[in-house]
Amino acid sequence: MLQANLVITVCLLYVAVLFTVAFICDRQARAGRARWSASPLIFTLSISVYCTSWTFFGAVGSAARSGLEFATIYIGPTIVFTGWWVFLRKLVTVGRVHNTTSIADLISARFGKNPALGAVVTLVALVVTTPYIALQLQALTASFQVITFPAGAVTATKIDLVPDYWSGAWVALGLAVFSIMFGVRNIDVNERHHGVIAAIALEAVVKLVALLAVGLWVVFWLAGSPAAALADAPVSLTNPQQTFGVRWITLCILSGAAIICLPRQFQVTVVENSNERQLRTASWLFPLYLFVFCLLVVPIAVTGLNRLPPDANPDLYVLTLPLDAGQDVIALMAFIGGFSSATSMVIVSSIALSTMISNHIVTPLALRFSSLSDANAETVRSFILGSRRASILFIILLGFLYFRLAATAGALADIGLISFCGAAQFLPALVGGLYWRRATHKGALAGMIAGFLVWAYMLFLPSFQDHFLISTALVQNGPFGWAWLKPRTLFGLSGLDPLVHAAFWSLFVNTALFVVVSMMTEPTPLARLQSALFIDVFRRRTESEQRVLRRTAPITELRQIADRVLGPAETVQIFVRDRRAGRATVASDELITAVEQRLAAHIGAASARTMISRIVSSETISVEELKRLAGETERIRAYSAELERKSQQIESTAAELARANARLREVDKQKDDFLSQISHELRTPMASIRSFSDILLENQDLDEAKKLRFLGIIQNESLRLTRLLDGILDMNLLETRGLSWSPGLLDPEMALDQAIESCEALALRSGVVLKRGTRTRDVLILGDRDKLAQVMVNLIANAIKYNTDPTPQVVVSSRVRGDLYEASVRDNGRGVPEEDRERIFEKFARGSAHQQTGAGLGLAISRQIVESFGGRLGLGTGRSGAEFVVSLPLQPLPGTGRERADLPKA
Repeated sequence: MLQANLVITVCLLYVAVLFTVAFICDRQARAGRARWSASPLIFTLSISVYCTSWTFFGAVGSAARSGLEFATIYIGPTIVFTGWWVFLRKLVTVGRVHNTTSIADLISARFGKNPALGAVVTLVALVVTTPYIALQLQALTASFQVITFPAGAVTATKIDLVPDYWSGAWVALGLAVFSIMFGVRNIDVNERHHGVIAAIALEAVVKLVALLAVGLWVVFWLAGSPAAALADAPVSLTNPQQTFGVRWITLCILSGAAIICLPRQFQVTVVENSNERQLRTASWLFPLYLFVFCLLVVPIAVTGLNRLPPDANPDLYVLTLPLDAGQDVIALMAFIGGFSSATSMVIVSSIALSTMISNHIVTPLALRFSSLSDANAETVRSFILGSRRASILFIILLGFLYFRLAATAGALADIGLISFCGAAQFLPALVGGLYWRRATHKGALAGMIAGFLVWAYMLFLPSFQDHFLISTALVQNGPFGWAWLKPRTLFGLSGLDPLVHAAFWSLFVNTALFVVVSMMTEPTPLARLQSALFIDVFRRRTESEQRVLRRTAPITELRQIADRVLGPAETVQIFVRDRRAGRATVASDELITAVEQRLAAHIGAASARTMISRIVSSETISVEELKRLAGETERIRAYSAELERKSQQIESTAAELARANARLREVDKQKDDFLSQISHELRTPMASIRSFSDILLENQDLDEAKKLRFLGIIQNESLRLTRLLDGILDMNLLETRGLSWSPGLLDPEMALDQAIESCEALALRSGVVLKRGTRTRDVLILGDRDKLAQVMVNLIANAIKYNTDPTPQVVVSSRVRGDLYEASVRDNGRGVPEEDRERIFEKFARGSAHQQTGAGLGLAISRQIVESFGGRLGLGTGRSGAEFVVSLPLQPLPGTGRERADLPKA
């Protein structure tokens, strides 16, 4: 054992070092030389205030009892910080841009600077944190007793250690003095606490070095090697599959929420942050710190289980192992490490909570009852500083009273997780406030109050075990004997761990009410403005508020308020920046906003707004500008969606361009084929005409018969050339200007008869039987008879020309199908191959099965003519040979009451 006087002396020397570090850093900061204390390294080390005595001592005890479950306390914060870009960056930026003083201030400011919401957050934070402070006092007094008790007591269970309340009282008083001296030096709570942060950073190094010293001594000195230190480990550590369950996930979520929502963590992470570089460094350095911190927890736990008696308290293995081996120096280092863990937590928590109590409870009450309305500047500033100092004493006194009340109940072992669950009740309002524009202060209030009450009923009050408000009988049987209301099995949901059960119901009720009430209520105009400023913090500066808020206030009264809270020096600086302040009687919107922002840095956003509202004669919010601010995110999202839509259009256009390019290549090929074909078609008759003309010119003695025959050939080839040129001209005319015709009603059967008669001589010469099939009568269509006859002549002539059957036949028929008139030309030849069914309607295309010459324009021209009549020319199916079908829309017959009187007869 160690002498109590020695331990106390070492503690006092250590505290003196902390005081010196805090004093020097504060002095440097006031002199403008705070670069070292504001470095990313110091900022990161200050976040390690998360590792309290519960973590320093309790992690080993948790590993000994529950295996790897202790790791969840580190995994949750690691996930939050390594993924800092997702949420933490936005939270810290909002806090820095809007001069946030606490988590209560941020939530209150987000929801329209609502004072009731700030007060509720403060009360919840006070209830959640007070037991945690008691836990630190319990750890300090217990570790002091262990290190100063005789050797036989260090391995005893906690019932051998009667709580030393006097030691706890002295420790609490010392922590209060330190917090007041270095945490409440002025009323500008947004000013960085460089001295406190530097002292906390030093304590972070001390507790890490202390735990590493104990761990390395256990592994390499006491056990001899890492393998020996881990030998005979319990099943929970060697086979931890059962550890990874619902409780594991719940603890990860709660610890991740705690690193943000606990007032002390919000203080060091958000309020004390001065730039994003600090956060960027902490995103990897703080998880590394946690990893090193827990690296040797398992070897210490296993060695304690193997070497110490079964009744030894696992929470004190860090102390009892070196004491049992007679290593007093290492035991003293472990004690100082636990002392650092506990004191840093209490100091930062009391500073953060004192700010919240002063800004959101004491000052609003004083303003409400006009205690500060007519006070001078010195009185106001003294009142605010006094309220914060008194709040620190009150907070630590509450922690001490809880320590006295619950220390003998054995409840402090799990109070850390109970506090984590309570702090998580801030999470829905915090996350929703930063990402959901529709959230309202009524939703946040309803959810938070309901979640807090469920947490208190299910988890917090049962921890007292007959000592406060709730009895063991109620916990076991439910109120009035209603089993479905038992705190441990609420609504009959049994089989869950109490912590998991309470976390589920409290967060479920909290989130559900937050969402439902927000959907049922409308945010105030100021809340809409604040939501736009918070949610879009990366897209605009807070000066946007000056364009939205329209306020008037007497400049003299505004100066008086600023003097009372800010002091004359800072007030002059603010008013000098406004050029109109020296000659105007009414303060500008910009000046009012500037004063309110500086007041918020001293007394919180809600109290600052209350003070300003007392002198503002009129306040309006520009609805148009508010809509612009509130709608910018939607416009950005719409712009993003428009970009995505245009990107899809570009992809579609690219595909269309690819198809068009392929089509252009096909057209280019067709052009080449066209030129080749047309040159061939023109060259053939021209060659004949030239040849026979030369013969006639060179041979004057030819007989008359030969001359007539040669002239006949020349005439036929000339006619052939004329038809070819006429076809090309017709095709060009159809493609460029369309068919020039006057619409009229006609009987298509007359055009069909005309075409049959024109082709009878051709059929006779070719040996083809031309038959008239089934015909229809008394029908009318809209078109031109000569053009329709041209189409039918072309179809019949092709059927005669390309029919290679031994007994060739061509059948021409017509019928009415629905509202269409159909004329068909069918032959009994080889038909049209499947691959040619559409190609033959293209210019200069001919069926691959036929070798006859021809320009290949007839079907293309015929299809153009039929389509200009509103019809269709295509191939029939289901029969042998080829069948070409002309389909044209019918027109009403005269006398039916449906005739088209406006159209002439063809």
